Amino acid sequence: MVIKVYIASSSGSTAIKKQQQDVLGFLEANKIEFEEKDIAANEENRKWMRENVPEDSRPVSGNPLPPRIFNDSRYLGDYEAFFEARENNAVYAFLGLTAPPGSKEAEALAKQQA
Repeated sequence: MVIKVYIASSSGSTAIKKQQQDVLGFLEANKIEFEEKDIAANEENRKWMRENVPEDSRPVSGNPLPPRIFNDSRYLGDYEAFFEARENNAVYAFLGLTAPPGSKEAEALAKQQA
């Protein structure tokens, strides 16, 4: 399983840049392996991301904007979904990964199962 984060290296939007840095920074800080896929520098990445974001997760008009997160080819969500999972200490579940022992998420799961 590979977490893939689709980003745009040359986005003119400071909000998108900030969201991308937030997602990538969190993954790096928590030593979660991921692949960064740049849609600005690689047309194949752009096409793949646009084709694989489900209809119900697309904007009303225009194309889906980065960051978009996938586990292999399974769409996980956009920045808002990631942010909500992080706020709820559920990022590993969101990513489809097992929370490491000692993490807030693993402790919360243990309490729920007790």
